[in-house]
Amino acid sequence: MPKLTLTPDEKERRTRALTVLSLLAILIVVVFIVSMNTGFMRLSPLEVLHTLMGDGTHQQKLILFDFRLPRIVISLLVGAGFAVSGCILQSLARNALAEPATLGISAGAGFAVIIFISFFPATTAAPVFVLPLLALGGAGLTAALIYILAYRKADGLSPTRLILIGIAVAAGINACQLVLALRLDPNNYQFVATWIAGKIWGGDWRFVLALLPWIAILLPFAFYKARVLNVLNLGDHTSLGLGMRVEKERILLLVTAVALAGSCVAVSGGIGFVGLIAPHLARRLVGPRHQVLLPASALTGALLMITADTIGRWVLQPAEVPTGIVVAIIGAPYFLYLLAKSKA
Repeated sequence: MPKLTLTPDEKERRTRALTVLSLLAILIVVVFIVSMNTGFMRLSPLEVLHTLMGDGTHQQKLILFDFRLPRIVISLLVGAGFAVSGCILQSLARNALAEPATLGISAGAGFAVIIFISFFPATTAAPVFVLPLLALGGAGLTAALIYILAYRKADGLSPTRLILIGIAVAAGINACQLVLALRLDPNNYQFVATWIAGKIWGGDWRFVLALLPWIAILLPFAFYKARVLNVLNLGDHTSLGLGMRVEKERILLLVTAVALAGSCVAVSGGIGFVGLIAPHLARRLVGPRHQVLLPASALTGALLMITADTIGRWVLQPAEVPTGIVVAIIGAPYFLYLLAKSKA
């Protein structure tokens, strides 16, 4: 077979993509190290190193292995999951403002989880592993409702109508969440209010194990479907002309995005804007080709989440700012910027 030779432009794009992915990975490692040293109970870098090597005190091991590391790992997984979900939704909806929060998917997933937590304890092992399934059910029902309301036979799925209906449905679900929260006792109300604000509340390894299989299966599947997303961006008529089963592929990708968002909401609460900001930043860095855009979005989302969680634990010590609030402070201005630029 003849050898495929890359053009100078293709070589430059590949080099740029590899450089960007490498820099993002290095930044994640740096923030990971900083995050291990950040908290109300201070651990110096040397103490962290000794603890990782097994030489730390019992208290240092408890702080690092039982509290900080699970939360840091969850932040990375949640950030990558939300970012890839948002990237897929933006491509399918062909709308720069699409993401799990603005489309109401996160709200639907959160409502299902809050209903469960309000009536059943979430401290035993079984409910922890049930939460992603409940969140997936809530997210799926919400996505189906929004799709039905937004679809018209005459013009199909309008990006503007999709966003507006998603925002309206999310507002209704959030109102139901608040009504439900007001009926709870003070302890549960405090938990639900913090959860709605967006907090990495699953702070032990059980929650990592509950989330990890979803991320480990769905992210590679999304990367595998990168070429499909590239073709779908050409339009339905072109995709059909190239022999693609458009509706089947669209549904598969939509289910993937909903499942990623739902499983992440189950352990992180109502964190928004990660699925909006990360794909846009990644697109500016590596371009629109999904073979590179999806991994870059995952790394950008992971970096954003672990940074926001670290800032939330540090800025008002000994109090803690929910991660969702930190992300919202960053994401709200960017959302308004995109809304102002949008021509849809």
